[in-house]
Amino acid sequence: MNSGAGRAGQVLIVTGTTTGIGKTVVTAALVAQALGRGERVTMVKPTQTGVADGDSDADEVHRLTGVETHELTRLDEPLAPDTAARRAGVTIPPVATYADPIRVLTQTHDLVVVEGAGGLLVRLDTDGGTLLDLADALCGHEIDVAFVVVTAPGLGTLNHTELTVNALRARGFEPAGLVVGAWPTDPGVAERCNRDDLPRVTGVPLLGVAPEGVGTLDRAEFLAMLSAHDDRDWFAPTGS
Repeated sequence: MNSGAGRAGQVLIVTGTTTGIGKTVVTAALVAQALGRGERVTMVKPTQTGVADGDSDADEVHRLTGVETHELTRLDEPLAPDTAARRAGVTIPPVATYADPIRVLTQTHDLVVVEGAGGLLVRLDTDGGTLLDLADALCGHEIDVAFVVVTAPGLGTLNHTELTVNALRARGFEPAGLVVGAWPTDPGVAERCNRDDLPRVTGVPLLGVAPEGVGTLDRAEFLAMLSAHDDRDWFAPTGS
C-alpha cells in the first residue's frame, strides 16, 4: 500500500490472476462491506469490453449492491481492451488519464473500488498501459492505493498468483490480501491444499473464499450472505 491516507478517499484496486474467476463478485463484496461500515463508496470499471453482448461488470456490481458505478471506456468485443480497440479502429485513452476522474471521486467518497480487466498485466490501452500504470498515476495524486488479488482455486493457481504478487511488488505495491474466487461447493484435494498454500508461497494473507455461483443471487440474498460472515471471513470461512 502506498500511503496517502487523509488527503482523499482510498482507492482499492481489484485485480485477478486471469479472467472469469470472480473479480466482479469480490468487487461487489468490497463495496457492500464498505456500505455496511457506513462508508461512502463507489465503483469504477476503467475499461469494459464485450458490451455488444451486454457485458457490464459495473452494472453487475450495481445490481448486487445498489451503489453508483462508473464505466469509463466501453468496447464491443469481449477481448483485451487494446485488442478490442484496435479491431474496432477506435482510439482509447492512455490508462493514466483514468486517474483524474477517479481522483475526483475520492473527494466525495471514502472508498473507490476499481475493478481491472482480466489479469494484472492486461493492456488497458493501445500504449501498453496496465493497472500498475493507473496505480502509479493515482499515487502521483497522493491517493492511498491498495490491491486485492482474486485467484482461482484449482491447479496452476500457486504459480499464477505468485507471478501476480511478484509483479505488484516489483512496482512497489504490497497486496492487501488474496481472495479465492469461484470456490467449489465440494472442493477436492488440490483446492484444499491451494487454500492453505497460497498465503504460504506468496506471503500475502488469504482474506477468504467466494463461493461458486454467489453472483447469481439477487441483491437481498447477496447482502444477507455477506452479513452472515464478518469481514475477515468474507463470504465463507476459509477453514470451511
